[in-house]
Amino acid sequence: MSTKKVALITGANRGLGFETAKQLGENGIAVILAARQLSAAEAAAAELAAQGIEAYGIQLDVTNPEQRVAAAAYIENKFGKLDILVNNAGVGPKNDSAFVKKNVETTADEFEYVFETNFFSVVYLTNALLPLLKKSDAGRIVNLSSILGSLTVHSIPNGPIDAAKRLSYNASKTALNVFTVHLAQELQGTGIKVNSVHPGWVKTEIGTEHAPMEIPDGAKTSVEMALIGEDGPNGKFYHLGKEMPW
Repeated sequence: MSTKKVALITGANRGLGFETAKQLGENGIAVILAARQLSAAEAAAAELAAQGIEAYGIQLDVTNPEQRVAAAAYIENKFGKLDILVNNAGVGPKNDSAFVKKNVETTADEFEYVFETNFFSVVYLTNALLPLLKKSDAGRIVNLSSILGSLTVHSIPNGPIDAAKRLSYNASKTALNVFTVHLAQELQGTGIKVNSVHPGWVKTEIGTEHAPMEIPDGAKTSVEMALIGEDGPNGKFYHLGKEMPW
């Protein structure tokens, strides 16, 4: 079993996922970069390896059951444990923006596409990797949520996210937050901590170039929550060191 901490980051070939892997690697952690295309994952890992980071690339479409099983087997065979899981992979609606309002007219296809990646696959992948996380001295699970999943903030009249009422995307992040709370309670006493994070409005494919935050700052919260100590939060929702309202 590896004595070095090992982290798996999904959707890690670019954007927030890649930057999260980079920052974790700079903290001395062996990082596994997962992406839908093996070539993209390996290229991203090679870029980090060239910077002196221990990095590996694997193919993992989080919606693919066989690839979830294969990822768990790879980690088991190579490292014997998993210390950090960053559920970073996420999607917005196809051919549209997550910031375009759409509620009751949301199609079944849109709901299924968004929820499959943003919620169901996170649950299934986490479950597949829990036996490995339980072998860690201090397992950490970080779920990439969003302020758009906060019912409290959405309920503010003329609030700061009033323009972003996309039901499919927002509901997927709210559901993810419920998973965080339930899993954290279920795993009490195991040493594993589970938290949701809001990275901020970041210049990514979903965030668009209009976002005010750069990617390195957007990754900070995920990295911070991946590295929390024994006295760190559990079953909470954070952004840059501050607790967010559910």
